[in-house]
Amino acid sequence: MLSRVFGFGRRSFDSLTEQEMLALAISSEEDDGRIYRAYADGLADAYPGSARVFDEMAAEEDQHRAALIELHRSRFGERIPLIRREHVRGYYERKPDWLVRPLGIERVRGQAEDMERQAERFYREAAKRTSDASTRKLLGDLAIAEKGHESLARKLGLQHLPGDVKADEDATERRQFILTFVQPGLAGLMDGSVSTLAPIFAAAFATGDTWQTFLVGLSASVGAGISMGFTEAAHDDGKLSGRGSPLKRGLASGIMTALGGLGHALPYLIPDFWTATTLAAAVVFVELWAIAFIQNRYMDTPFFRAAFQVVLGGALVFAAGVLIGSA
Repeated sequence: MLSRVFGFGRRSFDSLTEQEMLALAISSEEDDGRIYRAYADGLADAYPGSARVFDEMAAEEDQHRAALIELHRSRFGERIPLIRREHVRGYYERKPDWLVRPLGIERVRGQAEDMERQAERFYREAAKRTSDASTRKLLGDLAIAEKGHESLARKLGLQHLPGDVKADEDATERRQFILTFVQPGLAGLMDGSVSTLAPIFAAAFATGDTWQTFLVGLSASVGAGISMGFTEAAHDDGKLSGRGSPLKRGLASGIMTALGGLGHALPYLIPDFWTATTLAAAVVFVELWAIAFIQNRYMDTPFFRAAFQVVLGGALVFAAGVLIGSA
């Protein structure tokens, strides 16, 4: 572990011979080709246009690898030394596709662009350290090719991802984001904000004690968050509904539920009752309008209709809490 962190047992880039630099370039192109094909396989069902992009990028890496192998054969023979990026101190690393693919199509494309920029810098530095004309020419040509791509993903995207296909893929990703995070989070925020109004304000007007009110609000918020989180995670594994990971949905719902209740419970840490209550009421107003905004932004609900529904419901629950607490 320490050797990976501090570079113990690794070679410095400057210590590599020309043969070792070629071997490193060959292994790097092989790795990049595998990564691009893994991206293509992972994206084939949901994003077929982008999958073709990464298939062509893998084919491009194969061409680079073949040219490097041919150069190594002509200069050093058939035996290629085993040297990989993890053997060289300071050499750029690649993220496994399973770390990148779940983060979304745009993140995968961005990762591919980073890979090309890193490869371009490597080829330029390697070209500076060789005195052989043919080697310098090939490395320089590969650097120019990588630089000229700017982003092969972007260029191939223009070919394989016309506006309508790109729009479809973006719509698919947006829909998945809404199903996995927005809907559970919105349900949690609504539940946490609205359902805790009555017990918090009932406790406030019944006791007139801000600390006791805070404890009631804290327990109600945390309890509701745990309940909503487990309910969301347990009732649907996402395989048939396509709503995504139950863990992600449970966390989104549970956290937003707790935050929705804590928003108007925290003001009761202020000792003065009316100051705390006024601030809590203002926070409730902000929470309800935030819910209306999210409904409008992600659920395509007309803003004023969403605001009317949420504010009306919140006002009724708020009034119930005040009346019960004052009785």
